[in-house]
Amino acid sequence: MEEIEISSWTTLDAIKKAAEVVETVGNLQTGHSQSVFCVIEDDFLELYYSDSSSNCLRRYNDREEFEIAIEKQLEEDGAAPFEEEDYDEDDDEDEEDEGLDIEDDSDHF
Repeated sequence: MEEIEISSWTTLDAIKKAAEVVETVGNLQTGHSQSVFCVIEDDFLELYYSDSSSNCLRRYNDREEFEIAIEKQLEEDGAAPFEEEDYDEDDDEDEEDEGLDIEDDSDHF
């Protein structure tokens, strides 16, 4: 990976207009940074916008390195896809069975 500091969001925006955007992670409206992952011809790029530190352009060597960077950024931002193996529906059913039985007392009023 190569990284170049970019001083202007306008420069990043110009690059973004020329690229095919693959993924956007983060939001400058609600957070302090945003990464736009995009492709221009054979170049895999990350446009990193920040309102609290330096902006930069990152160029990844290949698609695999690019996809790993996207996954890592999604995890850090809390937007990682839900892994089904982390959740077991049987656990929910067991918890429901342990609850108290509440009888319908609506006709006693």
